[in-house]
Amino acid sequence: MLVIGIAGGSGSGKTTVVNEIKKRMWDQAHEKVVVIPQDSYYKDQGHLPMEKRQALNFDHPDAIDWQLLVSQLKDLKEGKAIEQPTYSYLTCTRQPETVHVEPADIIIIEGILIFTCEELRDQMDIKVFVDADDDDRLMRVITRDIVERGKNVQWVIDRYTKTVKPMYLQFIAPSKRYADIIVPEGGHNKIAISVLLSGIRRMAARDK
Repeated sequence: MLVIGIAGGSGSGKTTVVNEIKKRMWDQAHEKVVVIPQDSYYKDQGHLPMEKRQALNFDHPDAIDWQLLVSQLKDLKEGKAIEQPTYSYLTCTRQPETVHVEPADIIIIEGILIFTCEELRDQMDIKVFVDADDDDRLMRVITRDIVERGKNVQWVIDRYTKTVKPMYLQFIAPSKRYADIIVPEGGHNKIAISVLLSGIRRMAARDK
């Protein structure tokens, strides 16, 4: 089993890189790949009034239930299935539904803050940081938050200015130093992704 961590700022192109790994590892090596999103492990905030939930800082490491994420990753590595939590950004609460996840040949942990947790980093075989220009990231964040999370443009820009950018500078950008591979230009860098995939294939073959 190979555990790959993929980090980077909001809107950097992490999902594109993840999808390329999933597709090409299955097409070329028929490896089973599962993705564990950091976003599923946000702490439940149902005890707070809605106005306070709307002001939560989702880009701070304290927002994540690291204990559960680390524990479930260990279970997968031990060959045990897990019930991955689900989270609603609309209500800022953990949902009653879970996602059943079986162990796989390749496990991808994806999220903006995953390199800030030492215990989680220590379980990764490959650590990848997806980098992108700030303007490109902002445009993707605006599109995503409007389409997927029901926000308006002004809300997204205010949040980016007050939370996303400061937290990126304080926590996410410094975590780049833990990466084994940095993919510049996000998911558009085909050469970097090809190099990454070559390394993954070699390590996956070695572990068999």
